Amino acid sequence: MEEKNKNVRNKLFNVENLTLIAIVLGIISGVYLKDVVIHLKLVGDAFLNLLKMITIPLIFASIFVSIASLSSINDLKNLGLKALAYYFSTTFLAVLTGLLIVNIINFEPISNIGFSGTVEHKPFTLEALLKSFIPSNIFKSLSEGKVLHVIIFSMLFALAVLTLEKTKKELITNFFDGVNDAMLTMAKWIINLSPIGVFALISYIVAEKGLGAIISLWQYVLAVVIGLFIHAFINLPAIGFIIGRFNPYKYFLKVKEAILIAFSTSSSSATLPVSLEVAEKKAGIDKKVAGFVLPLGATVNMDGTALYEAVAVMFVASVYGIDLSLTQQIIIFFTASLAAIGAAGIPSAGLVTMTLVFSAVGIPLEGIALILVVDRFLDMLRTATNVWGDLIGAKLISKYISRD
Repeated sequence: MEEKNKNVRNKLFNVENLTLIAIVLGIISGVYLKDVVIHLKLVGDAFLNLLKMITIPLIFASIFVSIASLSSINDLKNLGLKALAYYFSTTFLAVLTGLLIVNIINFEPISNIGFSGTVEHKPFTLEALLKSFIPSNIFKSLSEGKVLHVIIFSMLFALAVLTLEKTKKELITNFFDGVNDAMLTMAKWIINLSPIGVFALISYIVAEKGLGAIISLWQYVLAVVIGLFIHAFINLPAIGFIIGRFNPYKYFLKVKEAILIAFSTSSSSATLPVSLEVAEKKAGIDKKVAGFVLPLGATVNMDGTALYEAVAVMFVASVYGIDLSLTQQIIIFFTASLAAIGAAGIPSAGLVTMTLVFSAVGIPLEGIALILVVDRFLDMLRTATNVWGDLIGAKLISKYISRD
């Protein structure tokens, strides 16, 4: 009887449930204990840094082991093509959903919202995006945490190892397999701190920004939230159910811990250790598939970011009284999808890549400052959508690989 009660307590007070409770308490504390929780930023930053600390070595090791463990380059071609096809398809679908929602809501020009100043940004062009894929100094990229560079180098390095003789290949692969396991062990330790870290992050955000800021931008917030909800709970589950032939909602319950972490940290990269853990241990996804698809998705698959950028540019255009034509909305469709692919898996990275979308249709870049007040809240939602899309993709591809 005592053992049974202990098991019940363990289930009730596991990390997942405690994290969910921490989110609710964080919101309440941010509203009613503002002066107290505003000082918890240090705790939240420490938790976020712990997750980021293991992200780069985990990405490098997991992708390398996933590729180097394959029997041939043909296996990689089979896995990689499926992953990229999924990523591009869902990103396009997300942007299309966002544009449809905006046209249904039909934003009205807003004249009483004041904002001043400019947003600092670096020039963002297609040429710059293409160049950003190739690292000039991999050690510099590792130290600066440039995830896309690390992914590309690790893939090329693993491909080179695949061509080596068996003994050398096994020696290198076993070393990085051990590194990968060690990183996952560290991830477990950090995950146990999730309730504390999440409470600190949520309460500080609410205390600093306040809930009233959302009210003045209710149309914009409503459009983004509805769009993300449709994509997360209708579009992506439909893909899983129709193409993958699995129950997406039961799968959601198995991997919800990663989505909660994504919501609280607003970082796909920081959530990656948790995503890999729940995908392999709780959802039973093949280690090779998860180790390749999830790190790649944390950088390339940004469904929520793409949808948010499409809605944001339409909203800011309405503020300026700019009526965007169908042709301009088609341009937004492609540029938002492309810009999202270049967005790093860090908080508010979409604000940087959004400059490409704004420039494409001639909207003043200063308009980005308007949405900064609520961006942190929406960033949490779109990051959770990004990670959910990655996890759906991992499950889908895993089923197809196992069939093959």
